[in-house]
Amino acid sequence: MKHIHVSAAVIFRTTPDGKRQVFATQRGYGDYKDWWEFPGGKIEHDESGKEIETPQECLIREIHEELGSIISVGEKIQSVDWDYPQFHLTMECFACELISGRLELLEHEDSRWLSSENLHSVQWLPADEMILEKILPLL
Repeated sequence: MKHIHVSAAVIFRTTPDGKRQVFATQRGYGDYKDWWEFPGGKIEHDESGKEIETPQECLIREIHEELGSIISVGEKIQSVDWDYPQFHLTMECFACELISGRLELLEHEDSRWLSSENLHSVQWLPADEMILEKILPLL
């Protein structure tokens, strides 16, 4: 089975009234179109298959490419391994903060800032759903 290694940015913010929220994006393509995920992407490899960036470097690049923004990458929240029908996914999930930009949707269909009250209100991709219980205490 094909193996894909990705990084996911769990971007947090604090609202003016002191509530913590996390940023979620809706996929606009593929088998899981319209499902929700934490933004990020595949870690780049060279021609021999060796990874040429860290998961943190991948997130900085991907968030700039997909959302036109700069983030700081903090501590790892969790690694998730999940078997999709076509491939095995390893996803490295990191707590992140927005440094600059407006999180402009350049590749995604929609986005939402979710709080602890509505974190489960969207249809999460299966691998992303695996980290929700780790995120709840951070909100």
